[in-house]
Formats: sequence, structure tokens, C-alpha cells
Amino acid sequence: MATNKQYTVQKRRKREGKTDYTHRLTLIKSKNTRFTIRKTQKHTIIQLIQYTPEGDNIAASTNTQELKKLGWKGATANTPAAYLTGMLAAKKAKEKNITTAVSDLGFTTSVKGAIIYAAIKGANDNGLTITCSKNMYPDEQRINGTQIAQFAKKLKQENKQAYEKQFSTYLKNSLDPETLPQHFQTIMKLIKGVQ
Repeated sequence: MATNKQYTVQKRRKREGKTDYTHRLTLIKSKNTRFTIRKTQKHTIIQLIQYTPEGDNIAASTNTQELKKLGWKGATANTPAAYLTGMLAAKKAKEKNITTAVSDLGFTTSVKGAIIYAAIKGANDNGLTITCSKNMYPDEQRINGTQIAQFAKKLKQENKQAYEKQFSTYLKNSLDPETLPQHFQTIMKLIKGVQ
């Protein structure tokens, strides 16, 4: 370890790669609610966080697990699930009178068409204003699950065993993967409150 008097030890969360304090300070200075998106192996987690001098206050929180309560039978780690979770987060934001937010990706690498941008698009489409370039969003076929349905149809014809393994979650939940776009539209209407 360095012994120079000017050497300072970085804060623990910075050393562990959990917090970028320079970026965090920029977001706090904006005085906007932070729309944080964190991706795990099985879920997308979204929190609306407001800064107070006492510490961060989580105004609303949701994750893809909550979609199951609405009847979602698909996988929870894909683009359609992230989009619907973004819509659900925007609905919760409306209930808390939050109309605008700034995206906080943390240490997630920004990649055009990534799942995190599907969540931001879902929130924007349901009334929460988050500044984001439209060309960063995934295309509509990825968002509504058409791409998954087409792949499922092709795989089913070519290799039935691989199809059953790849889409075991869908089949276990009694959802034909080829009907995912229709199922997506049903859940989206439920979130929006449209009958």
C-alpha cells in the first residue's frame, strides 16, 4: 500500500465497484427522481429514488416478479418482461405524483437496444418522462415478444427436444411461446387499466 501523504484510500463502495460517486453526485445535483434499473440473472429491478439530506428515499419499487401477480406466464429475464416492468414502475410513480425522472444505470454498460432501455421505454410509454434517445430503444418485435415467438416456431419444427428445453418455463406455465405477443398485449392492457 502507498505511504505517500497525498495518497487517500477510496471509499469502500467505490473499491468494491458498487458506487460511482462522481456520477451519483451529478444525478443528485439534477434534483430529479432517479429511475434506477438493475438487472439480475432472473429479474429486472426498478426503483424510483429521491435524495434527501438524511439519505435516499425509495418512492416506488417494482421487479419482474410482480408481473406474475398480473398473470404473466413468460420468462422474467427477457425484453418483454423488462418493458412491462417499466410500465408498472410508471404506474406506481403516477400514484406518488412523480412525473419526471432521470435514468440511473449504475455500473451497467450502456448498449443500444439493451433490456434496460426496454424498461425506460415502458415507463415513457405509460406516462413517466425519462429523457432517452429513441434510437437506444429495442425494436418493437423484441419488445412485444414477436422475435421470441418466431424463434420458438422455428425451433419446434427443427428440434422438438431443444424446443422443450429452451421454453420449459413457458410450457410449465401453460403458455405456448408462439402466442407470447398476444399474452404480452393482455398484460400491457391490465397494467394500463384498459379492459
